[in-house]
Amino acid sequence: MTEHFPDLEVVLPNEQPHVEPARIAELARRAEELGYRAAWLPDHLIPPGPFGEVFGGVHEPLVTLAHLAAVTSRIRLGTAVVILPLREPFALAKQAATLARLSGNRFDLGVGAGWNEPEFAEVGVDFATRGKRTDEALDLLAGLFRTGRGPGGGYFEPRPDRPVPLTVGGNSAAALRRAVRVGAGWFSAGLSPAEVGERAGKLTAMTNGRETRVTARMDWDGTDLDSATARFRAYILAGADAVAVHFGPAETFEQRMTTFAEAVAGP
Repeated sequence: MTEHFPDLEVVLPNEQPHVEPARIAELARRAEELGYRAAWLPDHLIPPGPFGEVFGGVHEPLVTLAHLAAVTSRIRLGTAVVILPLREPFALAKQAATLARLSGNRFDLGVGAGWNEPEFAEVGVDFATRGKRTDEALDLLAGLFRTGRGPGGGYFEPRPDRPVPLTVGGNSAAALRRAVRVGAGWFSAGLSPAEVGERAGKLTAMTNGRETRVTARMDWDGTDLDSATARFRAYILAGADAVAVHFGPAETFEQRMTTFAEAVAGP
């Protein structure tokens, strides 16, 4: 590891069906060597269009992260984000707690309410009630992690040494409220630095100073490195605790990830 970056994270490429999981593992190890704080994977079960520019999540993220946990030792691992209303919450809680144990408490469960109505229709889940079910599932997850008991008194294992951190994704007011209520963090995508800063300020006011880690996602296509690093720093100055960067296709991902880390490190 050449340097440690507490504010630089990576969204691994999981949107190309032809990319082997071994390649994703190689990139996770390289990110760890470079000092990236965390590596995230997206989630889509069965989107209405092909995996690619819009939809990531070819390989199921929790299963893939369990593999990454075995081939890394320092880098944090997370989902950005699991579409919570499409998951059975008790099974998801057990998967997350197991992954936390396997990784040595390096796992962050990032969740969101979802945005793509056709994907909900494909699996027969009501899109209109996704917010309510997201809130109910978040409360269930937080309770299982905290107490080790289900709502009817059932025993939950493996009970984490500490609650699995819940990171709430999404840019809406509802997402911010969920992050305040049960989240250890908030993950944004598609917002400008100013927009992230505005919402980070709201989070601070809503939590009365309780720490809620803010992560902003950005993409870099390999062009205009100076502008990209300036954007990274603008997110941090605006109030983000970290920036998770996606570096495009797997074929050029490692080179860009390395170049960006070197540029952020400076002379």
